[in-house]
Parts: sequence; structure tokens; C-alpha cells
Amino acid sequence: MLRMKPSKLLLVDFDEVRHEQPDDCLHYESVAVRGNEMNWTIPAHHHEGLHQFQFLQKGRVHGTIDGREFRAAGPVMLMLAPGSVHAFTYTRDAIGHQVTVPTATLDRLLGGAAQVSGSLDQSFVIEKPAGAAELARLLAQLAQEFSGAQGGRVQVLQALATLLAVCFVREHGVRFERAQRPGVRDTLVRRFSALVEQHFASPQPLDFYARQLGVTSDHLSRSCRLVARKSALQMLLDRRMLEARRLLAYTVTPVLTVATQTGFEDAAYFSRSFRREVGHSPSAYRTLVASGVRAGDPAKA
Repeated sequence: MLRMKPSKLLLVDFDEVRHEQPDDCLHYESVAVRGNEMNWTIPAHHHEGLHQFQFLQKGRVHGTIDGREFRAAGPVMLMLAPGSVHAFTYTRDAIGHQVTVPTATLDRLLGGAAQVSGSLDQSFVIEKPAGAAELARLLAQLAQEFSGAQGGRVQVLQALATLLAVCFVREHGVRFERAQRPGVRDTLVRRFSALVEQHFASPQPLDFYARQLGVTSDHLSRSCRLVARKSALQMLLDRRMLEARRLLAYTVTPVLTVATQTGFEDAAYFSRSFRREVGHSPSAYRTLVASGVRAGDPAKA
């Protein structure tokens, strides 16, 4: 069982994973690099402004992503979105690849294809991907290019990073579509998700988001149910609960402060909502995570 106690969260920025060459647009390393350095256990941390793609070809990994525990055996794909708190323990026979790309670079490479980039907003784990062999070849090429110094190195790395991102999106079950032809409802829900990301920490009601988007609350909720299979209010609550779980599990922030930092003006209402969504009170959830016991958590990683 992976044990994690509330502590000051470790932030890993791009400077810490940079290659020595000044023109690097991404960072590549094998899973064994950090595995050997850290006895195959990577402590809880997060990356701001970075997307990380992992592909474990052999071995097993046991970890947590935003409080959700998982176990998987290679081949397995892991995509870690910016701000996602994660910790891993690998078996010593683990063989795999890890690519870290600044989110701003990735957005530019994807050229505004919202159907693709939007699928990378939340972390995910995929066991036994159908395209494992193709992905292994792609990452082997990326590793070779990263370690070399041929002309056009940056351009090739960027092209390979684009292919890598699309491979992950396709494996995640999202059909690739050009951004110029998104559905009206899809566009509305993506705009709503972006607004939620900006304002979830403030106690704004659903009407606020609907007004910002120029639609009624009912229309917004209908669109969310059709596209995301949940109401707009539930999407807003899910984002607040995700942040609450992060703060409770990985910091010592008081519960009252967690409530205010996740858009709840009433601490008692926050506690009731948290218990209903997660299955435990905020304090109990924190204790369970600190003790290494898996807490009931319906959220998707």
C-alpha cells in the first residue's frame, strides 16, 4: 500500500527535468532513470503548466492520481495533466518511457484542435492499449532523437510530441476531429469547462456561468448531459471536490479554509457535500489518506 501523509506539496517545474541542451522543447527519459534514483518510488508531487506522458512496456506500477488509487501492469499508458497530484511505485523490472511537454507548447502543436487538447485536461490510465506496439516504436524514435544532435532536432521532437499526444487521445476513446468543425453543444461544454477552471474557487452559482456563456441554465445543463453525461452543476461540483481532495490529502490546510478555497461559503454545507460525493467527511478522508487506507472516491483520475 502506497502511504502518503499530508505535507507541503512538491512542485516539479520544467527546469528540473530539462535536458542540458538549451533548445529543448520537451524532456525525455526512461522510467528507470528516476526509478533507480528514488528506489522505484516517486513521492507525491505535481507539475504546473506541464503535461506528462508515460508508457510502461514491462513491469507493474502502483500509484495514486488525485487521491484515486490504481494498480496496473505493462503495457500501460499514463497521462498526467497539469496540477494533477500523483505518486507511483514501480516494480524493479519496469521498462518504459516518460515524456514531459510544456502545456503551452502542446497547445500550440495541436493547433487549437479542442477535441484533442480538451481530452488531455484530465489525467487517465489505460491498460493494454491496442496501439502498444506502434506507441513503443514512436517513443523509441523520440528517445533517439532527444539524445542526438542532428539538424532539425527541435522540429522532429515537436512533430513526434504531436503524434504522441494524438495517440494518447485516440487510445482514450476520443475520435480525432478538426477544431474547425466542432458540434455546437461540444463547444458550449468546452467553454463551460474552461470557465469552471477559472472560477470554481469562487462561490459563483450556475447562473453566473450561464450568463457568461449567453445561454440559460437549463440549456447549459441539457448540453452538459448530452456531451458529458452529467449536469452542469455536477461538473462544477466535481471540479470543486477534486480540488478539495487534493488540499485535504496533500496539504495541512484547515477544513474551513479548504471549504472557502473551493467555492463554499458555508463550511457545514461543504462537509455535507463532501461526504455525499466522496463517502467520508473531510476530516475522515484526510485521516484515511494519511494512514494509507484507500478512501472511497468516485472521481475519475
